[in-house]
Amino acid sequence: MATNIGMMDSAYFVGRSEILAWINSTLHLNLSKVEEACSGAVHCQLMDAAHPGMVPMHKVNFDAKSEYEMIQNYKVLQDVFNKLKITKHIEVSKLVKGRPLDNLEFMQWMKRYCDSANGGVLQSYNALERREASKGGKDANKKSTTSHSSAKGSTAAASRAQVSQNARRNEASVNSGNQAANASKPSSNGGLTAYDEQITALKLSIDSLEKERDFYFAKLRDIEILCQTPEIESLPVVGAIRKILYAVDDDASVVAEAQAMVSVHQNEPINLLSPIAEVSDEKLTLETQKRKSFINFDVDVAGIITLSPRQRVSDASDVHCSGSPLMTY
Repeated sequence: MATNIGMMDSAYFVGRSEILAWINSTLHLNLSKVEEACSGAVHCQLMDAAHPGMVPMHKVNFDAKSEYEMIQNYKVLQDVFNKLKITKHIEVSKLVKGRPLDNLEFMQWMKRYCDSANGGVLQSYNALERREASKGGKDANKKSTTSHSSAKGSTAAASRAQVSQNARRNEASVNSGNQAANASKPSSNGGLTAYDEQITALKLSIDSLEKERDFYFAKLRDIEILCQTPEIESLPVVGAIRKILYAVDDDASVVAEAQAMVSVHQNEPINLLSPIAEVSDEKLTLETQKRKSFINFDVDVAGIITLSPRQRVSDASDVHCSGSPLMTY
């Protein structure tokens, strides 16, 4: 049973005319606007039709005019919701204002729920009899009966006027009128047939467009639910998808911004180097050579000072024997 219906559900795409036709046929009323049901009495009786005997109709006020009286009806409706364990939130402060959109959305939910309850089949529900037990119910029944009878009377009067007018026309022109009528029949029938074909084609086109719209809305809703998953909702790709989903205007820059969000996170450099500045290999080589030259110079000076004269002569002889060009024979 549909108690929690998402905003992307097909129930919220039902038109006003269909909602009004459903209310009037189910409860035998004659509402011309959805906001006329803002008092809450109609909602209570719709729940009574879906669950016979569940609503205390003697507490429902069909003659409610002030917000206080309307709130009492919504209290009755809330009690019924609690008994049936329905978690739908009733925005009473908006509904009692008589705003068309708020009342339409809530009535769309009511239709979806009543259609799902008991398979949408109302077993011998007497709306007029059940409404008489409520306050102002008899007056509502009289208004609905009067409106139905006046509609029938106007239809009958219109048909009688049409018949009398046709009779006078036929009496005024017996021969020429008949010939003109016979000549105009094929063209009029052909025009009506063409109009019927166009209407049928338009209805089929509208149905296919509505199905396609509902299909893509459902896909977008699935993507939105997926993006709300805790494991992935912080990813950059998910943020880019949300930016595109929640964009208000049809602007190409939104896609570019989303792509930039993804590319920025992909191209972020990973700094694994230490904060100490690196020294080039060439500089290290020069420093090493300098240190070696200083060390060798110090060792030579120390050797000259510490060696005896005899050791110095032996060193010279070693050089002479080695064939160094610095020594003469």
